[in-house]
Order: sequence, then structure tokens, then C-alpha cells
Amino acid sequence: MKIAVACNGNNISQHFGHCEGFYIFQLENEGIGEGEFVKNPGHKPGFLPKYLAELNINTIISGGMGAAAVNLFNENNIEVVVGATGDAKENVIKYTQGQLQSTGSICHEHEGECH
Repeated sequence: MKIAVACNGNNISQHFGHCEGFYIFQLENEGIGEGEFVKNPGHKPGFLPKYLAELNINTIISGGMGAAAVNLFNENNIEVVVGATGDAKENVIKYTQGQLQSTGSICHEHEGECH
């Protein structure tokens, strides 16, 4: 399983499309690795969900995202977890332990950060 976390630095971005990049964590029997940072290739409508699907991502964790992005992730069989804050790896650990649930909150504001 591969989990992508939309980040600014090590912290979760409040809007995945405007993040600096994605920490990608591979889950294996041994646990969670350190994660690989992949720079955001650019925010174009509909691009990032397809891009992350091509990287074989199973789950995306972010502070927030718009409804169109959520729909595109769902079409690509990628689980969406929104409403997360704080350190990327800590949230992945919480997710794998069943302690991180999506708030389901969808961004309707695309100017600046979503809250």
C-alpha cells in the first residue's frame, strides 16, 4: 500500500493542490519507511489525481481539497482523507492504526488556504 501526504515541509498542507509536494510512504510488513518526497509538478485542474494514480497511490492525506479533486481521486480508486493537520509521518501512523478518519470537509474556497 502506498500513501501520499500533501505537505509543506514535513507538515500537512491545508490544500493539496497548492502543496510543495507529497511525501509518499510505502507500507510493508516491516512497517512504514521514511517516505520519499516528490515535488508538486504543478496545480492544473484534474492533473494531480491522475498523476498520483500513476504513482500507484492508494490513499491521499491532506488538510483539504475541492470536490472535483475528491471525485477524481474516487474515480481512480484512491481513498481521500481530509481534515488532517501536523506532521506527515505521524498522520500516516495514525491512519494505519485506525486513529485518523477523514472529516469529509470539502474546500469551496480556492483563493489562499482552505480551512
